[in-house]
Amino acid sequence: MKAQSSKHKTPKNFVDLNNARPGHSYHSVISNIVKDGVCPFCPDKLAKYHKNPIEMKGKFWLVTKNMYPYTAVKHHLLLIHKKHIEHISEITKDAWLELQRTIKKLSKQKNVQGGSLMLRFGDTHFTGASVNHLHAHIIQSDPDHKEYKNPKTMPGVIARVG
Repeated sequence: MKAQSSKHKTPKNFVDLNNARPGHSYHSVISNIVKDGVCPFCPDKLAKYHKNPIEMKGKFWLVTKNMYPYTAVKHHLLLIHKKHIEHISEITKDAWLELQRTIKKLSKQKNVQGGSLMLRFGDTHFTGASVNHLHAHIIQSDPDHKEYKNPKTMPGVIARVG
């Protein structure tokens, strides 16, 4: 089954292999998802492709640790919309409110002293996302990570956008 296309592209898969870290084990996982032709973030498929447990469930969102976190992070959580939607314009008012409450709760629960929130939506050609299903990332860097100790190799958190 294919996702509906945006006006920028012809019909596409639920995942974008071009954004899946070539040479990384994640690339082979995304390759298998392309072959299966399914959305790996839809709740009925998530457990097959994502082995981390669900940490929190709401009416609209579920939360799990990212299987392939960015380098030098203390926390990298995924907040996945439970219904397969792709664009920010599809989020309901109630889903926005639940997302806000969930972020606040996670921030307190995980003691996130500072971090970044990244919402991935729409055409993966523009977002850099590998999965075409609306989702958010809560990312807290780890300043005690060994790579931060040397300013010449300090990676920060690097995420592809576009």
